[in-house]
Amino acid sequence: MLYLGADHAGFDLKEFIAHKLASRGITFEDFGTFNPDQNDSFTAYARQVAKAVVRKDGRGILICGTGVGMGIAANRYKGIRAGVAWNDEVVRRAREEDDINILCLPSRIISEEQAWSIVSAFLSTTFTHLDRYKRRLAQIDK
Repeated sequence: MLYLGADHAGFDLKEFIAHKLASRGITFEDFGTFNPDQNDSFTAYARQVAKAVVRKDGRGILICGTGVGMGIAANRYKGIRAGVAWNDEVVRRAREEDDINILCLPSRIISEEQAWSIVSAFLSTTFTHLDRYKRRLAQIDK
């Protein structure tokens, strides 16, 4: 399952991504924000998405102005490996090497087309399971 969340700065990009996902038959749950004029705290959306990802062994996409705030907030939860990506190469490596389960997007830095390309790479790339990467993740979990 895929979970989405965004603050006011990420609202428009979240709506664009939600439309693209729906048009391709990809199931997702949208935790909001549902009001671009509401200056919400990104932490509430990061919490909701992180808890859903852990509880249901899914993946998430969080969107704010830089992606950084969402990443910091999401990474506070055990079992979350959130990473900010601004191009396809970053997200592919983050999935292959770090097994990120939440993608954080910078809505003020990338275009809708770039975002969709990054999301597509996030959804289609898998963890490589190389011993060195598994060892690093185990060290992080400690």
